[in-house]
Amino acid sequence: MLRKLSIDNYILIHDLEIDFFSGFSVITGETGSGKSILLGALNLILGQRADNSSLLDKTGKCIVEGQFIIKGYNLESFFSAHDLDYEDIAVLRREINQNGKSRAFINDTPVNLSLLKELGDKLVNIHSQNSVITLNEADFQLAILDSYAGQTEALTSYQLEYKHFSQLRKELEECKSREARTKGELDYYRFMHDELLKATLKDGEQEESEQRLDILSHAEEIKSNLFITAEKLGRAELNILSMLNEVIAGLIPATKYHPAIEDLASRMKNNQIDLKDILKDVEKLEEDVQFDPEEQLRLSQRIDLIFRLEKKHQVQSIKELFNVIADIEDKINIDDNLEQKIKSLEDEITQVYQALFQSASKISEARKAIRSKFENEVTDRLGQLGMPASKFIVDIKPLTGISMNGIDQVCFMFSANKGILVSEVSKVASGGELSRLMLTIKSMVSRKNLLPTIIFDEIDNGVSGDIAGKVGNILKGMSSEMQVIVITHLPQIAGKGEHHYNVFKSEGSDITMTLIRKLKNNERVEEIAKMMSNENITAAAMKTARELLAS
Repeated sequence: MLRKLSIDNYILIHDLEIDFFSGFSVITGETGSGKSILLGALNLILGQRADNSSLLDKTGKCIVEGQFIIKGYNLESFFSAHDLDYEDIAVLRREINQNGKSRAFINDTPVNLSLLKELGDKLVNIHSQNSVITLNEADFQLAILDSYAGQTEALTSYQLEYKHFSQLRKELEECKSREARTKGELDYYRFMHDELLKATLKDGEQEESEQRLDILSHAEEIKSNLFITAEKLGRAELNILSMLNEVIAGLIPATKYHPAIEDLASRMKNNQIDLKDILKDVEKLEEDVQFDPEEQLRLSQRIDLIFRLEKKHQVQSIKELFNVIADIEDKINIDDNLEQKIKSLEDEITQVYQALFQSASKISEARKAIRSKFENEVTDRLGQLGMPASKFIVDIKPLTGISMNGIDQVCFMFSANKGILVSEVSKVASGGELSRLMLTIKSMVSRKNLLPTIIFDEIDNGVSGDIAGKVGNILKGMSSEMQVIVITHLPQIAGKGEHHYNVFKSEGSDITMTLIRKLKNNERVEEIAKMMSNENITAAAMKTARELLAS
């Protein structure tokens, strides 16, 4: 339950702190006094979006903080799942700076706004005039029926599986779309793959082929240079080897006189051996180098093929072409497996659909099983609120397939008067009738799905007199099981409250402020009398106020 609300620098509130209590609390105040401002501040810590228009002082920071007693509401798992420290008193805080940027905290731990809202939804339900309009919405009507039937947990489990089902269908659509899109591409991939494989590429062959082609292209020049080299080395009449031989022969006689000369002669003999080996290699190369126009053409065509493939696939080497082959094979394999994946998804979707349909059927049966009880209880309570001739019917029709909410389409049918056929709530109910119908339904459902706190913002719209008192009795009855806070302009309802707060404006020389205070018994009498007497409080009004508080 809400224990304390602190507000700093919010719209017309400079600095405000108010304690709340269990049971039934009422908030009253003149029109325009700022009751909605309090609700707006509370909404901030329940996850509502905000901007810097919320700031009273644009140079400062707006801070709203609420303390909630959460012991006994099984929220430990929520805190554990989101790595938050659990305390029996949870503190929710929202800060908004001058730029409109906000920060949210749970027990001093920074959290995102969606998480703050998720926890807020578990702590407080705010019922306003706008929420009465939601009674016309089919999804809301279905949620009400499920809450009354105790199907919330089963429906949540079903909806999780339905989300999985929707994801599977989306994946299947994407696979089929990809299959249609890549069908033409697959033929192209296979063509490229065949072309690359037929090329029988070998690692390093490009460099070898280019080198071999270079030799063949200059064969005559190479052969001529080798011929001249062989001639000068040893084949001509006057050659290097014969001249070196004469030099060695002339040097040998002197070796017996000087040891260094012997070393020189030995070195020359070694060089002579190396030159003879070189001559043999030159002659072999000369013999091997032959002009072969057929091989030259073949190599030229081979190199052209490699260059063309490299250019086509925008790479620089055969090694990169191997990577291209691998990539194409992956694409072909993916496309080849796509058909099997589509078949597998279709089978899984069929199985999940069957399981979902069974779960939805059980939920539907539970809805239909409590329909009559729900209708009768609503009708009885509406009779207590001055609508004895009202009729209320829950129309449940089957859908053609399954949806997020099962296999049912639910519509609340209503008639407030005799002789009027029931029709959709949105078409026949007035504002006051809608308020009483919503109050009736909320009071029934709240007993089955207890939240710590429920707040009603002028639920008494369109009611007065004895009916207002009965509305007050229903609200007070609800407060035995949860904290009920009601913003009201009716004295009959205000008189039922255990705790009474008054919202009022204080006008200073420069600014008007909204304030709130908890009234004492004698102050309550005067406030309720004022609600009945307008500006001048009469003795009769004071007497009636005391009677209302005593009843």
